[in-house]
Amino acid sequence: MPTLIVPATSPRLRLDKFLTEALVGQALTRSRIQRLIEEGQVKVNGEQQPPRFSVRAGDSVAYEVPADKPTTLTATRIKLDVLIEDKDLLVVNKPAGLVTHPGAGHYDDTLANALLFHCGKSLKPIQGSLRPGIVHRLDKDTTGCLVAAKTEKAFTALQAMIAAREVTRLYLALVWGDFSEDEGTIDANLGRGDDRKKIVLKASGGKRAVTHFKVRTRFGLATELECKLETGRTHQIRAHLHSIEHSVVGDGTYGHQPGHLPAELAGGLPKVLQRQALHAWKLQFKHPITGKAIKVEAPVPADFLAARKLLKAHAL
Repeated sequence: MPTLIVPATSPRLRLDKFLTEALVGQALTRSRIQRLIEEGQVKVNGEQQPPRFSVRAGDSVAYEVPADKPTTLTATRIKLDVLIEDKDLLVVNKPAGLVTHPGAGHYDDTLANALLFHCGKSLKPIQGSLRPGIVHRLDKDTTGCLVAAKTEKAFTALQAMIAAREVTRLYLALVWGDFSEDEGTIDANLGRGDDRKKIVLKASGGKRAVTHFKVRTRFGLATELECKLETGRTHQIRAHLHSIEHSVVGDGTYGHQPGHLPAELAGGLPKVLQRQALHAWKLQFKHPITGKAIKVEAPVPADFLAARKLLKAHAL
């Protein structure tokens, strides 16, 4: 990895600002450098640090700039379950296993590729990105409602609506354990931890994240929740529920199956559910162009229903 030594005359700077100034000749934006830091492509004295880390004179900063990813998107024939569609937008029911947009290892098998094939010329180029019209995302193994814009005007309006919290997003989640309360709110900042694949609570820093939840059904060993997003951070529901010791059933990243389960349940769940039991159930918003109220519901998938049935059969 190329290495820079912070000059003795250098003032104390954030790591991202130092690199932005030091690498000005490489035409790297500060946001691009921040992503490199968050992806582990930058080390300070051999250690990974966050973008806000303050570098000192004499520090060794090693960095790697990976080869550019493809700048064009391939239209790929992937069957989509379209819930609603008009000339401005569409809402799809995303299946488990489908990545939302291109990234490492996924350049032609994502929802973005499928949207380009499905919409053809009706999907206008938006911001020249690899995420045509996608204004929010779902994790690879989370199912349910996802809205995409077909035009720049609809895209900009939807982004503003999400930022202003004018889009209602309701999820269903099966989680481990019982609740003493019927509803509650988790208001805790989230950010990346030492493991860059996981989101953790941040006592300071990070971004504010708010999740509201209501108990729908109690199974004793587990509970079905309805979760409402006030903010939309990466892995928000999964990380928040894990933080209060109610990990989503089937979530291999943020929680594991309790060891005290009945043998039939412990053996049966992995057979019917091979992902986290999280489903983007309902989406409500005003049409960004016409102002018409839109309410969309994605049917609960078969594996979620099977897991629910199994938990009910072994309810305490």
